[in-house]
This record gives sequence, structure tokens and C-alpha cells, in this order.
Amino acid sequence: MTRRLVVVGDTLLDRDVEGVVNRLCPDSPVPVLDENSSMDRPGGAGLAALFAAGRGFEVALVTALADDEGGARLSRLLTAAGVQVYGLPLPGATPEKIRLRTRGRVLLRHDRGGPAGPPGEPSEAVLELLAGAAGILVSDYGRGVARLPALRAALAGTAAPIVWDPHPRGPAAVPGVRLATPNEVEARELAGVATGASRLATAGRCAQALRQRWQVGAVVVTLGGDGALLSHAGSTPLVLPPPTRADGDTCGAGDRFAAAATVALADGALVSEAVQQGVAEASGYVAGGGVATAVPAAPARSTTARQHGEPGQGVRRSGDAVPVAAVEWSDRIGHRAAGEVVARVRAAGGTVVATGGCFDLLHAGHVATLEAARQLGDCLVVCVNSDESVAALKGPDRPLVRHADRARLLAALGCVDAVVVFDESTPHAALAWLRPDVWVKGGDYGTGADGPELPEAEIMQRWGGHTVVVPYLDGRSTTDMITAARTGPGAAARTGPGPVGRAR
Repeated sequence: MTRRLVVVGDTLLDRDVEGVVNRLCPDSPVPVLDENSSMDRPGGAGLAALFAAGRGFEVALVTALADDEGGARLSRLLTAAGVQVYGLPLPGATPEKIRLRTRGRVLLRHDRGGPAGPPGEPSEAVLELLAGAAGILVSDYGRGVARLPALRAALAGTAAPIVWDPHPRGPAAVPGVRLATPNEVEARELAGVATGASRLATAGRCAQALRQRWQVGAVVVTLGGDGALLSHAGSTPLVLPPPTRADGDTCGAGDRFAAAATVALADGALVSEAVQQGVAEASGYVAGGGVATAVPAAPARSTTARQHGEPGQGVRRSGDAVPVAAVEWSDRIGHRAAGEVVARVRAAGGTVVATGGCFDLLHAGHVATLEAARQLGDCLVVCVNSDESVAALKGPDRPLVRHADRARLLAALGCVDAVVVFDESTPHAALAWLRPDVWVKGGDYGTGADGPELPEAEIMQRWGGHTVVVPYLDGRSTTDMITAARTGPGAAARTGPGPVGRAR
């Protein structure tokens, strides 16, 4: 039986901008950072999920993703790390945390994304996920996911051990949580305990007050380089010093602590053992260089730059009840275009349809599938394999047409509202972000009762979507077209027609 850890909370897009400072600004006495590199990674609950991955459990993340390029970027990064993303709708923009750094020090943190909007409600699949979890970490960053009543009810009803990493702007932990993990600043603010006593005495009073108020099993107050204080039974706290003291970048240390404690509890450890494991891992994490070395980062992509050589923004709609302005094909390509059309259709109560494939040598079979798919809803987003993805799937001699041209041809079709290009072997990351209501495949994909389930069926179930198959035009096949072009028009006839749904 699969053992699964579930992380619940708010995910941010973290970006570290590294550079050098050699001068002051001539019109203001502030340092000028000359940028050398910029790296992206998931932050908040997404970072906690990365820390939990690869430790003997499957890891699922229940979080809210916006319909913008930042949300798409987060979905790609998390999926690439092996995290199963259960996305909730998020109005507004993806929250971003940008750190300007030089020589290992942070000069300035720039936050953007605006105030948090209320996330959408969880699907039945999310509630079932929580009920069957081996362990749960609630990583609250105060942006609303932990406040959702349906999630809180599911958390209160699960038998799994829960670790709750609170935020001063967030809600109280649900009763019955095994372990709450505020740092000392958060603990003082949440408990409302006045300072004045010694550091350990203050931490102990805060932990005891929160344990009683929230009706949780234990509260541990993390003390940075000094370890942690645990209040879990009686009035005498347990102090756990770190195995070694280390100075360094502490960004993400609390997430590392909470993830380690969750893994330990899911493996059957006592609370004191789980806290000791958390202290050891957080200390080693800081000593080893922090997030910059612990998490593989990806080169940042500008939120305004065109991706894969694709033009940037806008959506197109025609001839239906959901109003979307008509634009040129160039404004239908890219994550911004897809996000805008999906957001508008959802806001009008419409149905979002998506399909995908290589679409190398676009032919009548492809068009028939796309037209049939478009009739199933109020917009159609096409997910296209990038050149690298096609080569990995079909060999080094494919594709014949580069993805920028394939995207342009698709975007010019009247039945297509937006096109996104993806680099992975499957469109799972794009789907986790788009969350379409319907995913369409063309061809003979297991239409019978005994046929295999579509590979995208499981991920579509995460938000209540479903998969369908539409007919294809027999005898139209990219492979046959390539064969005919290379060996003569009779070759395709000699080899017989191929199912276009599988020869994209």
C-alpha cells in the first residue's frame, strides 16, 4: 500500500537574485546590485513539500495556484521534484518573494503579488487524500488555505498525525493536532505573552498557553541556533539543543524542521523523537548552506518574457456565450494567454477544455480532434510538447517542425483559444496548473470497459475533472505522412493507416 505524506498550505514563488555591489546609486545613497544570476524555487508550503519528498513516502501538496505564469512555473517546479500537486483556485496573482543577495547576505527582500484572495474549495479527491494520509503537515503562510472550513473539518477528522506550522495571520490549529511548531517570534505573537522573563521561560509560557488554547498534543517553539523547547506533558518543558551550532542563511529552516518532524511522526516516532530529528536536520541544513544548496533551483524565467519563442498574452473567443475579445494568433500563445482565457471562462461559469500532443505535421485528423474537443466546452487550451520533449519521446529525428511554428499553426485555428508549450514528457504539470474541467484525447484510447485508463485520468480526478475520447479520422497519421514524404506516396498505403490519436 502506498504511504503518502500530505502538505497543506500556501505556496509562494521564491526567487534569489545574486549579484555584486561595487558602487552606490548616484541619485540616492543606496547600493547598486549588478545581477549575475537569478534562480527560482517553490517557497512556503511548496518548499516544505520538497523537503518531505524522497524520504520513503509519496508526497502530495494541497495548495492554491493562480491562473498566471507564476502559478504555471510553480506547478512545473513541484511536479519535476516528484510532488503530486492538488491545486485549488487562487484569485489574483501568484505571491512572490524575491531576495536580492550578495556574498551570501540578503540586501533586500521584495514581495509582490498583492493581498491574498480567498482560495477555492477543495475537491472530494482532496478530502479523500487527507483521510488516507500517513502524515500531514499544515504549512500556513497566512494566505487562506488553512482557513478553508472543508479542509479544517477533514483535518480534524483524520487519524493521521498532523504537524501544524502556524502563521500569525493564520487561523488556530485544529484540535487534536499532534504537534504545533511556531518559532519564538510567532509564539509570542500568537500566545500574547509579554516579554520580560528569560528567553526559555517566555518560550515555555507561550508553548503551554498555545497547547491549552488550541487543544493540541504538543507545542514546540523553535529557537534558531539554540534548538527548540517542547511543551507536551505536564508543566516542565523539554529543551533540545542542536547537535552543532551553525551560522548561515536560515531561510527555510522552519520548513525543514516541520517536514522532518512530520516524516518522523508518520514513521511512528514519539513526539520528542520527532522534535529531536527536526532540530538535527534544521541545524545541518543551515550549516550546509541553507536553501541555496539544499534545494536544486531552476534558472528564473521572467514573468514578462516570452517563453519558447512564443508571443506573450491575450485570449481569443468567438461565437459562444462566454465573452472573450478577439485577438491575433500571436496573443494566444504562452502561459499568460492560457491563464487569462481560463480565468475569464471560469469567472463566467464556463467549461474549460484542454488537449495535448506533439502535433508534428498538423493534418486533418488533428483538426477533427481539436474541433470535437472545442465543442465540449467554452474554451480549448492545447498543450504542445516542446522540441526537447518530442525528441525524447520519438527519437532524435523528430520533430520535423519546431515548437514555435507548431504553436503558431495551432493558435491560428478557429477552434483553439490558447496554446502552451511544455518541456516534460507528460503534460501533468500544465494540467495541475490549468485544472481543466475536461481533458480530451483523440483516437482509440481504451474506449471499451476493459481498455486501459488514460494516463491523465488520475491527475484530472484531483480537482474533479474528467477525461474523454473523441473520434479521429481514420488513415490520417503523422508517421504515415513522414514515411510517404521520405519513401514515396505508396509507402503509407502499403503500411496501412495508423490511428492519428497516437501518432501526433
